[in-house]
Amino acid sequence: MPIESEISSIGLGTFAMGGADWKASWGPQDDETSIATICKALDSGINWIDTAPAYGLGVAETVVGNTLAGLAERPFVATKLGRCWNEKRKECEDSLRRLKTDVIDLYQVHWPIPDEGIEEAWSTVADLKQAGKLRYAGVSNFSVEQLKRCQPIMSIDTLQSPLSLLEPSLLDSIVPFCREQNIQVLAYSPMQKGLLLGKVTPAYVNSLPSDDHRKADPNFQEPHLGVINQQVQATQKLAQSQGLTLQQLVVAWVTSISGVTAAILGCRTPSQAEAAASCKSVTLDAETKAALENIFSITSSD
Repeated sequence: MPIESEISSIGLGTFAMGGADWKASWGPQDDETSIATICKALDSGINWIDTAPAYGLGVAETVVGNTLAGLAERPFVATKLGRCWNEKRKECEDSLRRLKTDVIDLYQVHWPIPDEGIEEAWSTVADLKQAGKLRYAGVSNFSVEQLKRCQPIMSIDTLQSPLSLLEPSLLDSIVPFCREQNIQVLAYSPMQKGLLLGKVTPAYVNSLPSDDHRKADPNFQEPHLGVINQQVQATQKLAQSQGLTLQQLVVAWVTSISGVTAAILGCRTPSQAEAAASCKSVTLDAETKAALENIFSITSSD
């Protein structure tokens, strides 16, 4: 069964559910809130979850596993390998244990680091798939050349990479290549860490916890932030003219791109999960899509 027939066009991202006290933290996160968020996403029609052992050094996977253990019907779960904090770990077995499952639905190489280890990592994933430990195999943050190096070892089911109105570079060569090779693109950060939601101001950035990695992101500082907010204001007017929320419009642009199977939306609260699920049914007409791309000076996405 092709993966695109199994997953909804919106997936639940659990990056922030890793909590605080790790390098890429989004600040503190209460596990009970995370559990409620996962349940609300599933109740609202999102049928798959993306996580990784690196998110909180096992915290996010554990939260996902504990939540799903009590459900009668288990959703599709994607996780990753790599980004080790303990080189002696047996990554796949650890993920299976934390997720409380015997089989991982989608196992992804998190980053192509080190570059010289790509073939070895992908060969290991192929062995795990052959052993029945996973159903689908994918990669994340790979270039076209790196994808080409993996293909002779085993076909790639998915590529997960960032794609948004503020980060459209995936459209130049990677998305066209994936379309040709039948690699399903899973787009993460479609709201660009919240920058496209119209809420990020200098005061908002100052209010973020000291361990929130966004405080060091240049896009969250002037002069970049001011330029982005001007674009967001124009996007907000376009969304209102279409009867859409700002989030629905910017996410619909991502999922409208040929070759993009789904967008992953990170959520921290049940209300955010409900809003994310509302993006599933939104489609854009050609005129609205063109107007949106004009705001961000994007060459046609198809």
